[in-house]
Amino acid sequence: MTAQPTWQKSSFCGEGDACVYVASAPGALVKVADRVDPAHLVLATTQAAWADFLRAVKESG
Repeated sequence: MTAQPTWQKSSFCGEGDACVYVASAPGALVKVADRVDPAHLVLATTQAAWADFLRAVKESG
């Protein structure tokens, strides 16, 4: 049996459903969804690429 990912809500989200959720996945992947339901997965990427993305966003202010 495969463990379900633990979804974390972005700290920049307000109230309501318009939010981004992130979860670690097997194989050093990061999953990104627009809600907690994994059926609405919009992106799967490597941990390294996700870290690069976050770094670029933080640097752009």
